[in-house]
Amino acid sequence: MKLYSGKIPILASEIVRALIDENLMETASPDEVELDVAAVFKEYSRQDRDYTEKAKDLCEKRSMPYSSFPRLKRQLADQSGFAVGDDALDYIMTQLIGSFLHSQFVEEVFGEDQDLKRAMRPIIKRHTEIEDDLDSEARSKIKNLAEGTRDWEIEYARAMEQVRRRRKLD
Repeated sequence: MKLYSGKIPILASEIVRALIDENLMETASPDEVELDVAAVFKEYSRQDRDYTEKAKDLCEKRSMPYSSFPRLKRQLADQSGFAVGDDALDYIMTQLIGSFLHSQFVEEVFGEDQDLKRAMRPIIKRHTEIEDDLDSEARSKIKNLAEGTRDWEIEYARAMEQVRRRRKLD
């Protein structure tokens, strides 16, 4: 799951609207609750970047192949109770529910956790599954290079940045 900073305000707004519309939350300050939701997503992104950098550094320091990176990142995240990959969605939704329960701007939460998650899940998925499309488009631009090589990694990062910029995601 990949969160793009350009999508966070839209995502926060849609989540708050959905929870209010489905009578799962009551607030007199939806804009403030949106800021709370956005803060949870931004903090998740920051921590995810930190674990990515730590895993990259360890791979380089230990002269490990790039294929070891995802496993190493997951191990580092698991050690501190942070979730990445397939577990990230539930982790983030649990963080959001916690923020609702502690926010001074949420007057009442009417739904159970599973009701709140049921309302939030499709919204979050819709805004985060764009990564597969971006990956395919970036890969199509560098299909002449062998995957896993240093040149491929450099060109993939460059192609992905161009795709993100063109779609105004960062």
